Amino acid sequence: MNKKRGLQLERVVLLGRTFEEYCGYFALDSKLLHGKTVLDVAGGVGSFSAEAHQRGIDVTAFDPIYALTPQEIEARCGPDLHHVLDAVQGLSTYVWKSYRNPEHLRELREKAYRTFLADFAKEKGRHYIAGSLPKLPFDSNQFDLCFVSYFLFVYEDQFDYEFHRASIREIMRVTKSEARIYPIVTFEAEKSSYIEKLQRDPTLTHLKFQIVRTDFEFLVNSNYFLRISHANS
Repeated sequence: MNKKRGLQLERVVLLGRTFEEYCGYFALDSKLLHGKTVLDVAGGVGSFSAEAHQRGIDVTAFDPIYALTPQEIEARCGPDLHHVLDAVQGLSTYVWKSYRNPEHLRELREKAYRTFLADFAKEKGRHYIAGSLPKLPFDSNQFDLCFVSYFLFVYEDQFDYEFHRASIREIMRVTKSEARIYPIVTFEAEKSSYIEKLQRDPTLTHLKFQIVRTDFEFLVNSNYFLRISHANS
């Protein structure tokens, strides 16, 4: 068995991403989000939702941790950030291009989770909805767009193909236009084996899958996202 060279995680960690990072991940023109209803699945402690609200953009974030109190979430943020930053600095599966250096990355992650915590304390239960994939507590076609950042595909070792398929079916049930999932590689910096399975899956012929290049890359080969839309659109 080949020794793994990427980041090794026993569970999903709480690492917050900023609005600007989402724009990089998903090749977003933020102006196009105005007037749209947006769902951020597995939003975690990212500040995308909070910063979007400040810009007048309608975003709902969904994650299991939103069942916790702000204090309980905050207690995990620092240790998770320290653990991951300590680990990635010695790995060949990361390239310091989109981030200047580890300190720059730390600043962004701290900014994200602190911005999130302030907003979460005010908006819990309204813009932040607790729950777990592969089920979403939303109406069909409730959202125009859905984003999934650093959850599906990267944690391939922890969530099997059936989980991914069921999650994507549910995401597209509640999404009118399209969903974007970033990145499409595992923590080993290798394209997820689930991508081609999804494209060939006979139960998903109602969906279209497109791999789209983006300029953002930290995890090696992470400069792509998966766009999913309805086949009849």
